[in-house]
Amino acid sequence: MDGHPAGNFSGALSRRNRTECVIYKIKTKLLASLAICGLVTAPIAATAQDAGNTLGIPDNFTMMGQNDPNVRTATAVVNGQVITGTDIDQRVALVLAANESTLSAEELQRLRMQVLRNLIDETLQIQEARAQEIEIQQSEIDQTYARVAAQNFGQDTKKMDEYLISIGSSPASLKRQIHGELAWQRLLSRNIAPFVNVSEEEVNELLTRLEASRGTDEYRLGEIYLSATPETREAVFENGKRIMAQLQQGGSFVAYARQFSEASTAAVGGDLGWVRLAQLPDQLSVVAREMQPGQLVGPIEIPGGFSILYLIDKRQVLMADPRDAVLSLKQISIAFPPGTTEEQAGQRVQIFAQGVQSIRGCGDAERVAAAMDADIVTNDQIRVRSLPEQLQGRLLQMQIGQTTPPFGSIEDGVRVLMLCGRDDPKSTAGPDFDTLMNQLEEERIQKRAQRYLRDLRNDAIIEYN
Repeated sequence: MDGHPAGNFSGALSRRNRTECVIYKIKTKLLASLAICGLVTAPIAATAQDAGNTLGIPDNFTMMGQNDPNVRTATAVVNGQVITGTDIDQRVALVLAANESTLSAEELQRLRMQVLRNLIDETLQIQEARAQEIEIQQSEIDQTYARVAAQNFGQDTKKMDEYLISIGSSPASLKRQIHGELAWQRLLSRNIAPFVNVSEEEVNELLTRLEASRGTDEYRLGEIYLSATPETREAVFENGKRIMAQLQQGGSFVAYARQFSEASTAAVGGDLGWVRLAQLPDQLSVVAREMQPGQLVGPIEIPGGFSILYLIDKRQVLMADPRDAVLSLKQISIAFPPGTTEEQAGQRVQIFAQGVQSIRGCGDAERVAAAMDADIVTNDQIRVRSLPEQLQGRLLQMQIGQTTPPFGSIEDGVRVLMLCGRDDPKSTAGPDFDTLMNQLEEERIQKRAQRYLRDLRNDAIIEYN
């Protein structure tokens, strides 16, 4: 996790640097910009103290002039190619479509600055591919665009065109992003991937370390890291609180991490991958130990700034996860007609609960349900982890034929779940040699891709308007 006070995480499995493309979920307003397939990370953020040590910048200095980069018009010319305000507006609309909450003026300005940086990188990637005589045909771009439409609009590209226009973006903006990704992937596959080597000794050593850590708790965490100095501490803390509020109101953690996190993991939506508590700063490890999957905590003060943590999942290395058990369940439910009062509903729920308690095993469920005028649905392929968190632990503690307490509401109906079968997961043997080899190769490709893009930025002639 370069650029983060925690330092670098060791081991290929404790980081997620693998190639990974974001699927567009347009219909549910979860449209997220296509990542550059995990091969390009955000610029590495260093703390003010680090910058001073490296560049010899004194702690106290006077800024000459009134040069505020956030005040100028956010357009640029990259090696002669213009990025217009319309380009930025349409790409911002793609990002905003991933969130149902409204950004403040300050957050929107920061988002525009990040989008401009992304467009500059994208332009450099397309230009470099062309310089290397790699041309992406329009037919390839259209095919990818059509696949995205097929995933969300049932093969109807016109509907996706209309949707993009309705949110303030355009088909051309999305196709430009697809063009950039295809060009960069093609460039890396030709100029970098063939020259990445991983030895058998390295893979075998990693397999040995992995086996030695069997049973150790691992946490898959998402993080939004905001750097701060003593002078900016209060302002950064308040900004962290505003981001937390937006996330708690339903904002996309991945989208916010991409745009606001100052760690290199911003490029993969803040995903730290699977890590152990010892790899985290003490302040974060204490918090993460008590978190449950799906929980959000922050802002947490750490050396150099603040972090917002999201626990995506939790597991034990090379051990079977009980939540991967596949259950056979019967759902028994009752509904309430419109106009039902709370008192009437309470009486019916009491009768329903008593009837459920009288069921003598799964084979008796249909008879009792019919007597109570209740509906019953059977499903033999329910994975525990697919159920709401509050039900997972209870179901894992139940025996065959037992039921959960009634749950629900007058509006949605009241139901119970009866456990009628359970297939427990087998202990995993862990990744095999070839899988680990691929992971190490992908990690090295990504590191070289970062350096490649950094060199392109350093050599570019960029004019801001």
